[in-house]
Amino acid sequence: MENSKIKAFIPLLYLVWSDDLLTQKEFTTLREFITSLTLLSTEEQQYLLSKVDISNPPSRNELTLWKSDIERSIKDKSSIKSIFDIATALSDENLNISSLESDFTKLENDLGVLGEELIQNFKTKGDSLTATTKTTDNFDIQKLTEILDGEQAAIIKRVKSIISRPEFAYETSTEINVYRQKVYDWCKILADENLGNMAYPKQYGGGENIADYFAIMETLSYHDLSLVIKFGVQFGLWGMSVQSLGTEKHYAKYLKDIGELKLPGCFAMTETHHGSNVKGLETTATYNHADLTFTIHTPHEKAQKEYIGNAAVHGQMATVFAKLIIDGHDYGVNAFVVPLRDTNGKTLKGITIGDCGHKMGLNGVDNGTIRFDNVVIPKENMLDRFASVNDKGEFESPIPSDNRRFFTMLGTLVGGRIGIPRSALAAAKSGLTIAIRYSDQRRQFGPEGGSEVPILNYRMHQRRLLIPLAKTYAVHFGLQYLTSRFLNKTESEMQDIEALAAGMKSYSTWSTRDILQECREACGGKGYLSENRIDALKNDTEIYTTFEGDNTVLMQLVAKNRLAEFRKAFGEMGSFGIINYVYENAKIAISEKNPIATRRTDEDHLLDYQFHLQAFQHRERTILASAAKRIKKLVDSGLEAYDAFNVVQHQMIEVATAYLERVILEQFQIAIEKTEDSKTKEILVKLNQLYALSQIEKNKAWYLEDGYMEAVKTKAIRKMVNQLCWDIRPDAVSLVNAFDIPQSCLGAPIAVYN
Repeated sequence: MENSKIKAFIPLLYLVWSDDLLTQKEFTTLREFITSLTLLSTEEQQYLLSKVDISNPPSRNELTLWKSDIERSIKDKSSIKSIFDIATALSDENLNISSLESDFTKLENDLGVLGEELIQNFKTKGDSLTATTKTTDNFDIQKLTEILDGEQAAIIKRVKSIISRPEFAYETSTEINVYRQKVYDWCKILADENLGNMAYPKQYGGGENIADYFAIMETLSYHDLSLVIKFGVQFGLWGMSVQSLGTEKHYAKYLKDIGELKLPGCFAMTETHHGSNVKGLETTATYNHADLTFTIHTPHEKAQKEYIGNAAVHGQMATVFAKLIIDGHDYGVNAFVVPLRDTNGKTLKGITIGDCGHKMGLNGVDNGTIRFDNVVIPKENMLDRFASVNDKGEFESPIPSDNRRFFTMLGTLVGGRIGIPRSALAAAKSGLTIAIRYSDQRRQFGPEGGSEVPILNYRMHQRRLLIPLAKTYAVHFGLQYLTSRFLNKTESEMQDIEALAAGMKSYSTWSTRDILQECREACGGKGYLSENRIDALKNDTEIYTTFEGDNTVLMQLVAKNRLAEFRKAFGEMGSFGIINYVYENAKIAISEKNPIATRRTDEDHLLDYQFHLQAFQHRERTILASAAKRIKKLVDSGLEAYDAFNVVQHQMIEVATAYLERVILEQFQIAIEKTEDSKTKEILVKLNQLYALSQIEKNKAWYLEDGYMEAVKTKAIRKMVNQLCWDIRPDAVSLVNAFDIPQSCLGAPIAVYN
């Protein structure tokens, strides 16, 4: 090791043995590099080769000596940017190794490593990067807030002002009835501010602005989530079911009072034994032509309405979903307005209401059970936009197909699957704001001779919080796209929008569940204290993965929609089209799987948005085709279609996830293209790169199995993810501050800067 030429290669030896993830293939790459160096004599090459023998690793003592040699030789650490820089520092001044710079750079790429990561091993004194990195202001926070709020900025600002008032101070009582009353009082304030009726027609007192309604739901979610759900049940599910499924006579009779909270109500769909399976509901609505009435009845205990918000205490009426029976014939599930209580809160005859009691979260919402014992309602209480009973007592509908009518009826209620994921997104933003602000202030450990370091400076902590931060930004733009498509919907694209809404509801709520768990752990014991609100956010959003449709069931719906689109494409193309389709996809696969592309690890490529999008598209396309082929093979072998879908259910989740991630990435990239301010665009690009590469890293096993990437590339992606986290860290606090969450809503003492 005293040989001046050999000393220049110590950093490579140290790199090989300090990274225990290097494979036999990488060792081979390094040996080829050594034997290609004409600068070295045969004896020198043999010596270095003996040090990269996988069967004869160096001792711990030898590794320590190598590290010490490197540290002693580096005079100016600030000038060290790569392994080649270290090699130059170690080599004899008379030894000119500058000609090897490109070889060293290529080796770094071939090995899938970043020089910066190795260099950090030798900067461990008080002036190290880890110790000195801190929060900076590299972009205009307000400009980013304006991009996030978009056209709804005015209503968002107004709602934030209202929920920052003293009367919206959090309720600290653990008494469930006190909490429920407080949430009801908050809803009354919001109704008085004309926020509850925002989506209703102006002639019935509303604002006729559903875009603002969704923005209100999301913004309220920075406050108490029981309030959001109570608000959503009253003005969304109850009010909008009347608006969407009823006709003018219902609007005139109910909408104004619903919007003013003079008529509290419920949305009674879910039954004990029929959660997501609405077609299987057993509550009946039997038509009596003699007196022009319906009789609403619960045939047995397991057919009771369960988990119905507003039912236990406040609801006076409910939209009840029940099977319509006329002369013994079942005409499928329809909707009816059924009174539950009088204005004094007394339960009406034939109505039995239970209280679901204390729950894991959302205890400000009075969930209950409802049973109907031959409850008689007038004929006009049927919400008859899509189906009715005529003057002769016969069933009528403008939609002849039972299936289409059923899904059209449910499709009008897709708004709930937009409000809930946007509410979940706000909860994730709150948790990340608390955790990142705390991590920027909380100090722990530090380099020898230096002070303690903010825990946000530690690479693992960055991974824990900044990857979720990038994902949250990505989901934000994905949900903005979903909202826009819903607001501008046409009948022909409703099925696609419903599928996208179902998928985004699942993706966003699962994401929030995982993010809040990470935030809790990242805040240590402080995150466990109720005063810091992460417990409330976690517990309250837990049910988000279940209501408005169980996430796993909804993802099956998404996958079936994608398969239908796949079949439609084949059906429309004809035999020549299919040949061309297969040929074009084969060409794409060949170009994407060529040895250069699968091993390419240079920075420009790894950070390129086209590479990211193509990788996502390839995964989506391949998984979808694979699922379609597998189902066809199972059906062709004699299996019933129902059983075939059951066999591939796990694969269906992958189909849906790949589709959603591609849509989200695509919309994030489109939003960036529209961004004019250069500094804001720069930080959004980094977040987009982090989201894209972290998802590829998460799915690296699939990419390796598929042959789309080789191990050298997935390793390089892992290291690039680390580097992006490091690069984003100085802007992390500014990025959560751009959410502009009122401090009174955050509530957490650890999120306040001292």
